Amino acid sequence: MIVLFNPLSTTPGKQPLPLSVMALGAVLEGRHPWALVDGNLCPTPARDIIDRLDHSGSLLAVTVMPGPQLTQAVEVCRQVREARPETPIVWGGYFPTQHADTVLASPLVDFVVRSQGEGPLLKLVRVLAGQGAPSDVPGLSWKLPDGQIIHNPVGMMTPLDELPELPYARVDMEDYLHPTYLGRRTVAHNSSFGCPFSCSFCAVVAMTNRRWLAESPARMERVLGRLVRDYCVDAVQMHDMDFFINEARVAEFSGRITPLGVRWWGLGRIDTLMGYSNATWTAMVRSGLKMVFSGAESASDAVLATMNKGGKASARLALDLARRMKSFGVVPEYSFVLGSPPDPAGDMASTFEFIREIKRVNPATEIVLYTYTPVPMDGVLYTEASRRGFAFPSTLEEWASDEWRQLMMRRGDGIPWLDATVRRKVRNFERVLNAFYPTVTDRRLTPVRRALLKTISAWRYALRLYSAPYELRALHRLMHYQRPETTGF
Repeated sequence: MIVLFNPLSTTPGKQPLPLSVMALGAVLEGRHPWALVDGNLCPTPARDIIDRLDHSGSLLAVTVMPGPQLTQAVEVCRQVREARPETPIVWGGYFPTQHADTVLASPLVDFVVRSQGEGPLLKLVRVLAGQGAPSDVPGLSWKLPDGQIIHNPVGMMTPLDELPELPYARVDMEDYLHPTYLGRRTVAHNSSFGCPFSCSFCAVVAMTNRRWLAESPARMERVLGRLVRDYCVDAVQMHDMDFFINEARVAEFSGRITPLGVRWWGLGRIDTLMGYSNATWTAMVRSGLKMVFSGAESASDAVLATMNKGGKASARLALDLARRMKSFGVVPEYSFVLGSPPDPAGDMASTFEFIREIKRVNPATEIVLYTYTPVPMDGVLYTEASRRGFAFPSTLEEWASDEWRQLMMRRGDGIPWLDATVRRKVRNFERVLNAFYPTVTDRRLTPVRRALLKTISAWRYALRLYSAPYELRALHRLMHYQRPETTGF
């Protein structure tokens, strides 16, 4: 039995489909017996996994991102190892891809699959059955008996249209369909793997080395049609790292899915979307596009260059896109990474003013604020961070600590150049901004509640007095209004 484990990673009640492990299950289907354990739904995942594992031919495969997923993955693997020490454990996902040596230094993990996992997993299963050697598995990192770690070269990636579709029948889909701003029965889908860009703060670069694999519009139409027909889906969140890379593909997709009547959301670069024709924008809106998430990141073009955003990325372009999306009735969702070295306070202040300008251009724009957290490949920024005292943990146990869980969500403490004053200013600004401009995605906010929030926060916003917003904290506790930076939509 091969057990696929998706660790806890989401807000309770908002579990998206565990797309990565379902993709692994799809290639195992009909070849090997497998089961999926979702830590977002199962209160005792370690016990569930142990009960499913047998003593011959077993394998535990875990997908791991930093943050809550990593914390639960470490604890569950510890319990499984104690109960079933003979069971090999393999990790995949972007955390072990970036930190394979640290992962394999732990006795809890035997193998790491870097980059795309479907083909390597099948080959690893054969190796564990005595058919071949670990050195035959592309993208596999593994340990020799003396503890030496070997990293196999990453092989050719499999085009997505050549992989089987997800085995929706193997999960209870009702657990993964939720009411959102988009619709009553919103589902997650991933139509591509990787990204051709190399933004310095993005973990995806290590996963694919700027390669991008995409489903064809015909396959996307077929999959979404199945979801609508079989599960009455009426909205889709496209969880691609960048859905809008190819305009022709998006235009064809939009035309194909228009008859389905779904509403949808996706992620895309600002410069790419500004290059789209009005005809493509019209087709996207007609097909149900309601919101687009983009990384605006900074008010400074110099900082954007340091982040290696590439293309034509600029602060001015972010304003232009917000204005353009307003004309099409699509909500922009902009993220910003605050506190980049060498001048975190100056970066924060200029970004606050830039966000106010964006809100003047398009008040519906959703704003999501993060504090800068280095990734191993981010060049100039990581070098500067290291110079200022930043260092990654050297053990899985430290990675799994509460401190690092918060840090990897870009919400915690521990960044040497960001003192408590800067972090507090970010959170206070965030609270005032989200009260004066309540998110459009919170279905519980009545017009009266929106007016109350705006009225109480208006003086602060007008005077730029963001500090100590105690009245807004109290109001948030009373109303529980949604804040996009912590709950999404």
